[in-house]
Amino acid sequence: MWPWLERIASACWDRVRKYALTRKGEDDADTDADVDAVADELLWSRDLTRHAAGDFSFAVVQANDVLEDQSQVETAAAATFVGVYDGHGGAEASRFISNHLSAHIVRLAQEHGTMSEDVVRKAFSATEEGFLSLVRRTHLIKPAMATIGSCCLVGIIWRGTLYLANLGDSRAVVGCLDGANRIFAEQLTRDHNASMEEIRQELRSLHPDDSQIVVLKNGVWRIKGIIQVSRSIGDAYLKKREFAVDPSTARFHLSEPLRRPVLTSEPSISSRILGSQDRFLIFASDGLWEHLSNQQAVEIVHNSPREGVARRLVQTALKEAARKREMRYGDIKKLEKGVRRYFHDDITVVVVFIDHELRAEHSSSTSVPELSVRGFVDAGARSSFSGMNDIT
Repeated sequence: MWPWLERIASACWDRVRKYALTRKGEDDADTDADVDAVADELLWSRDLTRHAAGDFSFAVVQANDVLEDQSQVETAAAATFVGVYDGHGGAEASRFISNHLSAHIVRLAQEHGTMSEDVVRKAFSATEEGFLSLVRRTHLIKPAMATIGSCCLVGIIWRGTLYLANLGDSRAVVGCLDGANRIFAEQLTRDHNASMEEIRQELRSLHPDDSQIVVLKNGVWRIKGIIQVSRSIGDAYLKKREFAVDPSTARFHLSEPLRRPVLTSEPSISSRILGSQDRFLIFASDGLWEHLSNQQAVEIVHNSPREGVARRLVQTALKEAARKREMRYGDIKKLEKGVRRYFHDDITVVVVFIDHELRAEHSSSTSVPELSVRGFVDAGARSSFSGMNDIT
């Protein structure tokens, strides 16, 4: 949460809390059924849809005035693409990624004749360069564009291999079965957040002459006292001196000129051959992981029907957010966007089930819908990932 938002939240929290406690006192006997009867107009979901290796479930809940989480699933016969883009400072960067990254991956995979970690790395680089070019074109008209950025989490399943790339603190987790048929969580991505000691040490080693590279501010570790994530798309003013912002025209600015980049757009990339023990993948923005542990999330998925399981994860996180504030879940659901940001972040969840027998048998595109599904948008145009079908 940005410092200015923390101050506003503190100022208004007492009024909302008094209301919530009053309502809680009126009826402490709420059941889940009663709560779920209250419509949540800010919660969108797609309960279950086919992809090449199984099914996926998708859900998003909005908290900010403008939805800063952008997300997509692209399905094709030869590949499945999942992207979760958690914006900050605005939604322009996350929207840009949603509109360009998957297309870059397909183009580069076609040029190289295969999918690889190098293809993913180059696609991230092309997306960063594209957004910085946009900032450069609009900087004089809209200086705040230089302060807008986004985390970026991507997963691609192609020929039985999962390719993962991550910038920021969205997270991918796999639910695996052990020898006793018990489910356990394995985190597949690394969080790039200054709250972690290893990230602070990494930043200090890269900036040994900068005593302010990480600062504890209001109990939260921030890079230059401003931002928590150490890697992103965008945030141009923290990467290039040409995008320095005028303190009179932007909320966030450096107290001294930028000597060298303090953030990077270099993703952490890995690949994993999906084994028979790997049952499903959870891709989610940090709004989910703020309230649920990795193990809690995989147990919910494992012990619930597939239909609507992403929505169930979001709802469980909202209930936990309400509990922390001594509120009823139903009261949070009634809050309008903007106000809700004081209680929880935008949350995006995509659960991708891996059906190994289906993946082994599947050899044609006839049974797989080629869809492009975006958060808060139902299936639209044909998936850009259909281009992966041409790679042999």
